[in-house]
Amino acid sequence: MKYALIGCGRIATNHVKAVLNNGLEFIAACDIESANIESLLEKHNLQNNEGIERFTDYKEMVDSHPELELVAIATSSGAHAEIALYCIDHGINVIIEKPMAMSMEDAEEIIKRSEEKGVKVSACHQNRFNVAVQQMRKALESGRFGKLSHGSIHVRWNRGKQYYDQASWRGTWADDGGCLMNQCIHGIDLLRWMMGDDVVSVYGVTRQQQHDYLEAEDVGMAVVTFANGAVATIEGTTNVYPQNLEETLYLFGEKGTVKLGGKSTNNIDVWDFADETEADAKNKGLEEATSNVYGNGHTSLYADVIDAITNGRKPYVDGEAGKRALELVLAIYKSAAENRPIKLPLENCSTLDFIDRFV
Repeated sequence: MKYALIGCGRIATNHVKAVLNNGLEFIAACDIESANIESLLEKHNLQNNEGIERFTDYKEMVDSHPELELVAIATSSGAHAEIALYCIDHGINVIIEKPMAMSMEDAEEIIKRSEEKGVKVSACHQNRFNVAVQQMRKALESGRFGKLSHGSIHVRWNRGKQYYDQASWRGTWADDGGCLMNQCIHGIDLLRWMMGDDVVSVYGVTRQQQHDYLEAEDVGMAVVTFANGAVATIEGTTNVYPQNLEETLYLFGEKGTVKLGGKSTNNIDVWDFADETEADAKNKGLEEATSNVYGNGHTSLYADVIDAITNGRKPYVDGEAGKRALELVLAIYKSAAENRPIKLPLENCSTLDFIDRFV
């Protein structure tokens, strides 16, 4: 399957690993900075691979390779929708890094056009494939939790000025958003997925406490009410001293309690069920080794997308999943800005609506 990567920055190495692990035919790489392409390819010993063409213009790349079957988009977030729509219009399946777009309108357009063109869209929420997350999901789907009471996600990480100085788009409303949209959206996706996708209302608070050189927030908290009666809390921040502390997901039911921990929900810290079996023993204290906070899920997500394309089904993490995660973050932003609960579904909302939030 012929593949190309658009965006060769910080997260791109995880995409290249997934490409190599899945045996895709890597025919092109694109970045507005040629040096980023060379650095990425050299990191994976691909710098002398003449089969990989280099481009600084994604439209030129797409137009010159009509045989492309799959493209991953790992650029600055503000460019995701424009690039995705161009690829979709050319009949190319896409994997879109989070967030899939910066507005509800763009997310909905991506889904609509992909359906019209008959191509697959996958939002790159790779943590759904974590071993610990998959075990929680299996227990949930088999009814072991019983009636859900509540849950929570805590993303307590560190990002300093050095991180933001690496790319001028970081922390801007047009191209990034704050900690909730960038660092915490994976955890927010997991929480919504586990608790029930049908959200009734959101009440959020956001602040800019330690990063006054950014446009957006560095801490955000919210209370979420679900249609199934369950409630949840969200805490996301990049203000933890001196380094990343944890990404922790809790799920509480009448017959079960699970806490996923580690730096990126890659461990099982608590695993208790009323109907405990011998098979549960392997989940108690489970730890999945990861080389960074992005985890190991890209390879599994790619494998799923390849299978979805081959067999004509929806990806495990499809465009609707990406839209739901985006919607919840935007609802928190809107609630915080207007100091009131926000009802879902959310319409006509964009990060650009909050451009003067912390001025």
